[in-house]
Amino acid sequence: MSLPDWQKIDTVLLDMDGTLLDLHFDNHFWLVHVPAAYARKHGLSNEAALAELNKSFIGLRGTLNWYCLDYWSELTDLPIAKLKEDVADKIRFRPHVREFLQLLGKAGKRRVIVTNAHRDSVNLKFDRTGLDQLVDRVISSHDYREPKESQAFWDHLQQQEQFDPERTLLIDDSEAVLESAQRWGIRHLLAIYHPDSQKAPVVSERFPGIHHFNELNEPDS
Repeated sequence: MSLPDWQKIDTVLLDMDGTLLDLHFDNHFWLVHVPAAYARKHGLSNEAALAELNKSFIGLRGTLNWYCLDYWSELTDLPIAKLKEDVADKIRFRPHVREFLQLLGKAGKRRVIVTNAHRDSVNLKFDRTGLDQLVDRVISSHDYREPKESQAFWDHLQQQEQFDPERTLLIDDSEAVLESAQRWGIRHLLAIYHPDSQKAPVVSERFPGIHHFNELNEPDS
């Protein structure tokens, strides 16, 4: 793995779910909790409910609706944001995140969360973790009405943050997002190989990456 050269990095863009927070919460919510609620509401088995929901998943990945709680609430006739509170005990940091973010701050690096998560989900996770207190800014793709998979997202972000793409590092567990950022011109890219603590790691063939943040060299100013 190629470690970041911190002397060449001023801004660190950080995904939230699967990068800073354990993706197990989201996977459990969408693959277990929501199908169970949908099954109860519509008189289906859990398996039939998941199969029905999977039909709606097709074609939505990478679009803003895929990440929009309002969209899923309307589609399922379920209070999606409220349902998240039922399993909020599963929201937790990935290993070594707090220490890494604190080291970035001490080294003078700008720490910006860039997430596709809906603001309702973001706020719930911040209430549970205090993650927002460890970074300098939080951007949701819903602020721009463009997902990170879109080139327009990075255009909007650059206008607000005015970061130098040659001196910016993006850390994300999504290969599609890393590819989008690479096409746009962000120089330094790092994948997360173990986003869900309850699943096996998945190593990217296209991008260098880490399982946990303690694998990185300590940031310097």
